[in-house]
Amino acid sequence: MKLFCVLTLACLTDSQSYADIHLEFLEGAPKDKFVLTNEGSCQVKNAVIKIDLSGAAAGLIFDVTAAGAGVEVFQPLEITSGAEHFSTIPKVSDGDQSITLQLQNFGPNKVVAFTIDVDDTTGAREITVSDSEFDGVSVSATMGEQLFSATLQDRSEVRLDMAGCMT
Repeated sequence: MKLFCVLTLACLTDSQSYADIHLEFLEGAPKDKFVLTNEGSCQVKNAVIKIDLSGAAAGLIFDVTAAGAGVEVFQPLEITSGAEHFSTIPKVSDGDQSITLQLQNFGPNKVVAFTIDVDDTTGAREITVSDSEFDGVSVSATMGEQLFSATLQDRSEVRLDMAGCMT
């Protein structure tokens, strides 16, 4: 009986909840898409998520207007899913290399998504972006005083492993 109680207590104290966020980039024509999913078991009450393209050797930029650094087709930012989780709509200028998302009440298994045009400025096919061109792109999440970050490598998706639930 003592062993059962000890094992039960160990299981209960070891099973911590997390608020892990998965980010995926989906190349599309004419719009590219970013999808963020809360894959953890915690509600993300307030978080600042930054997607920073500046570390990519491909010279990735956001192409949101006809005039500017982008190539051919442009697409402004459009929230396509989970608009209720944005505390403010992000501002993106043509040629920017980062976007900051302010999320609130982002519960487990919830999704936020937006479309925008991403161009590379160094390749032969500037209007399409492949997985490997995302090498060096960083994603960070700030929740309270804690900062969590990850860098994309060989893929256009990443998971931010975050600490236990925060109130």
